[in-house]
Amino acid sequence: MSSPSEELLALGTPMLARFPFSSDKKSFNHGGWGAYPNIVRDATRQFQAQFESHPDIFVRFSQPAIHTEAQENVAKVCGVSSNDCVFVKNTTTGAATVLHNLDYAEGDVIVYFSTTYGAFQKMITHLTEITPVQGWKIEYELPISYEELVRKFTDAIQQIRSQGRNPRIAIFEMVVSIPAFRFPFEKLSEVCRSENILSLIDGAHGLGAIPIDLKQLRPDFFVGECHKWLYVPRSCAVLYVNPAHQHLMHTTIPTSWGYINTDGSQVLLPWSISTESTTNSKFQTLFRYVSTHDSTPILCIPTAVGFRQQCGGEARIYQYLETLANEGADIIATTLATEVLQEPNLKPGEVSQYRRCALATVRLPLAIDGYDCKESSPYAALSPTEVRDTINYFGERLANDYGTWIPIFPYGGWLWVRLSAQIYLERKDFELLAVWLKALCEEVGTRQPRTRSGPSLKF
Repeated sequence: MSSPSEELLALGTPMLARFPFSSDKKSFNHGGWGAYPNIVRDATRQFQAQFESHPDIFVRFSQPAIHTEAQENVAKVCGVSSNDCVFVKNTTTGAATVLHNLDYAEGDVIVYFSTTYGAFQKMITHLTEITPVQGWKIEYELPISYEELVRKFTDAIQQIRSQGRNPRIAIFEMVVSIPAFRFPFEKLSEVCRSENILSLIDGAHGLGAIPIDLKQLRPDFFVGECHKWLYVPRSCAVLYVNPAHQHLMHTTIPTSWGYINTDGSQVLLPWSISTESTTNSKFQTLFRYVSTHDSTPILCIPTAVGFRQQCGGEARIYQYLETLANEGADIIATTLATEVLQEPNLKPGEVSQYRRCALATVRLPLAIDGYDCKESSPYAALSPTEVRDTINYFGERLANDYGTWIPIFPYGGWLWVRLSAQIYLERKDFELLAVWLKALCEEVGTRQPRTRSGPSLKF
């Protein structure tokens, strides 16, 4: 938090001047690639210049202390010791590192959900092809209550064990990517502990977007991207490994200089790694130098965290993001006469747990043929071919004519949009987006597409 004598930076439109965005563009998809302010951009360039001035001296003598400071900064945001946090390229790399370090026996099972990030699902498929482990996907349809989701999880555990198999590890998100909503990760973590199942939490849309306290949550593994919501350059992620399981980590991806042999020994060549790393634990040393890569995103973390403090600190940012995500989604749903994705049967005034995050999912008034939907559409349903063409059309029109882009995807017989709130946006931006989306829905719905700068869509 900033000191009382420091004036907090204004959030909303004034913040745009502090980010390197093009003046004729508008970003509603921060969750896709992230973004970082000018002060972090400048720090990136300074570190790159220092590196190029003398790579050996910078990497061996200057970088280690900054790297350690970065670890301490991100660990504080996560609520854990920096001794238990290391850096990887992204959440996919972090998850792969964990899953590939585990030894699997016949009958072991990886439990995951139908909304688990697609790359993770393919990773699980690959592991089933090269190890004895099998995957168990928990299917469900939205909207669904938290209680029902957790029940499906516990039922899956019982079914797996009834077949004489072992649920070895469970993977679940803090915030699901698509369709975007906050997952009941707290309760699932409790179930994993009580059932003696390893937990791997995907915090790609959690770190920097919602409050995180890993010390209280007590997962076995957590991976969160710094470059999405923490205002760090791409690509950079933090991997937390519970101290009880750090002995399981023998290799990075790719395997590199810090490799730990199965007997627990770690042989370091004096010229291969910073001498500072030899004072770290084996776990820390394992991840200190993983092949040649641009480490400046890691080194920029202290600058990014400092910027967040100028914005009022973590709590102020989280509150702004959640409030704006809810307000923006409501604005668009009202304009389109549709709905925001949330739990079924919420009582008046009851807070949606789905929506306690920086992302929101809103239904477009465009139905897909072949589904028995409860809601009605003012337009004729889209055929499967029209769905693909419509998604492309929305993307091209938004990019070429409105200077923006947002994820549009089919789910449950409708097209939906995912919205990202951020400190450089405010209500009026979502009011503008609502007008654009309504116009595009009318064009597609009436089969009268038009364009000013991009290719036309023919139905």
